Amino acid sequence: MKVVIVGGVAGGASAAARIRRLDEHAQIVMIERSGYISYANCGLPYYVGGVIKEQEELTLQTPESFWDRFRIDVRVRQEVTAINPAEKTVTVHALDSGKVYTETYDKLLLAPGAKPTVPALSGMDSERVFTLRTVEDTLRIRRFVEDQKPKTAVLAGGGFIGLEMAENLAEMGVSVTIVQRPKQLLAPLDADMASFVHAEMRRHGVALRLGETVTGFRQDGDSVLTLLEDSEPLRSDMVLLAIGVTPDTHLAKEAGLELGIRGSIVVNERMETSVPDIYAVGDAVEVTHFVTGQKALISLAGPANKQGRIAADNICGGNSRFHGSQGSSVLKLFSLTAASTGINEKAAQAAGIAYDRVVLFPASHAAYYPGAQSMAMKVLYEKESLRLLGAQIVGVEGVDKRIDVLATAIRAKMTALELTELDLSYAPPYSSAKDPVNMAGFMIEDLESGKVRQFHWNEVEDLPCDGSATLLDVRTEGEYRRGHLNGFRNIPLDDLREHLDELDRGKPVYVNCQTGLRSYLACRLLTQYGFTCSHLSGGYSFYQVVTQERQTARSAYPCGMEKL
Repeated sequence: MKVVIVGGVAGGASAAARIRRLDEHAQIVMIERSGYISYANCGLPYYVGGVIKEQEELTLQTPESFWDRFRIDVRVRQEVTAINPAEKTVTVHALDSGKVYTETYDKLLLAPGAKPTVPALSGMDSERVFTLRTVEDTLRIRRFVEDQKPKTAVLAGGGFIGLEMAENLAEMGVSVTIVQRPKQLLAPLDADMASFVHAEMRRHGVALRLGETVTGFRQDGDSVLTLLEDSEPLRSDMVLLAIGVTPDTHLAKEAGLELGIRGSIVVNERMETSVPDIYAVGDAVEVTHFVTGQKALISLAGPANKQGRIAADNICGGNSRFHGSQGSSVLKLFSLTAASTGINEKAAQAAGIAYDRVVLFPASHAAYYPGAQSMAMKVLYEKESLRLLGAQIVGVEGVDKRIDVLATAIRAKMTALELTELDLSYAPPYSSAKDPVNMAGFMIEDLESGKVRQFHWNEVEDLPCDGSATLLDVRTEGEYRRGHLNGFRNIPLDDLREHLDELDRGKPVYVNCQTGLRSYLACRLLTQYGFTCSHLSGGYSFYQVVTQERQTARSAYPCGMEKL
């Protein structure tokens, strides 16, 4: 059996190695357009920033090492320019020599990946405008940074690569401005959770121009101007386009393979395309979202590696299946870690799923052990079935551990209530006896059993301020003095029992505290004394971060934030 693989990196290289492990006698040819067959794609921004010191550390495998270990014929700097499914051949162009030749195959695996989305803008040919996809792109940017020592940079786009590049450039002393049309960074997060990311970026000097449209670029001496639709141009020493990625599927289209959303390659669970004996994996393929069941594009290394393994199994006569991706991701941003899995509120609404959510601020480990820091944690679940839909966490420590537990729970199709039963490891330096994941389950259990009601930060403006409801802040007097929601009366939780007679049992009570814990306790107390009570999900801390980030005027809300 002869297998030709088009493209390396995550999907193609993992498939090649797996095929060899399954079939010692298969002839395997891997053809890669760039000069690198297997490299740490996610590490490229860190090489530009000097965190990864040596270029060789980016290269996971070389053509020589692949041959020595697996006897795989790896051809770099060669590009497949056409596929002929009827004759089962590919046309190859050797970029260095100019030679064009034909290669036959029994099985063909396409792993072309995705290319940076480059809109048709003027000035794209400037030597100071960069994209980042390959090692060659990285080397070019690194040389520019070392030789030109830029002081300013504009990044168009606020996804994973854009934010990682912003962090690395800022750590090198470059003044960075991020410009993008969407009004928030990191699309997998909800806007409220993204507020923590925005605040962290600004805290480290990264300017955010959100909701702005780039219309082109213009070279101006040793600078480049980023032209904006409704604002003055931004002058910088360099520009990096990180708008997103587009499936690189022109070969598949020209060969007559069925295409899906945004021109991606349609595959089944076995990673087979619409044409017999042709498989496809990685960023170029359309997948099924594990949570919604809808078709999606999820450009992440983890799914690509798994798909490569599955395709290899089936090429070698197996029957492995890919059951979808849920988009689990994690990102370091200065001192913060931001992570998500499953779907967010926007995706749930688009899918027509009736959902609810809880927001909590648990400590990364036992609060009495030194160094504990709180994290913002949001968990979504379906109202009727209580199945878990997604989670987002932003914090300093312990984020990756909790997002992976929640990702596993989603994959296992656990309900939100089953989070309460997870038997997770505990020692004071690592967690609490009630882990944050357990706490999310307890909160959902209380909501669904009717023990507590909640309202959210975006509902504060709709609270009645005419005296028909009791607005109560149960934080300490000191916390209240430092800032509070206008119209809320301060009765500290520990004093609440002594003031019950001052409250009207005929009025609904809306309670606020710093993070949602004391307001929950207050609601449990008040409910047992005959009050109808709801508490603010996430508390004043969450409300304050979100509304301040959105630059909401303190006087804009009838019950808005008032700073004393």
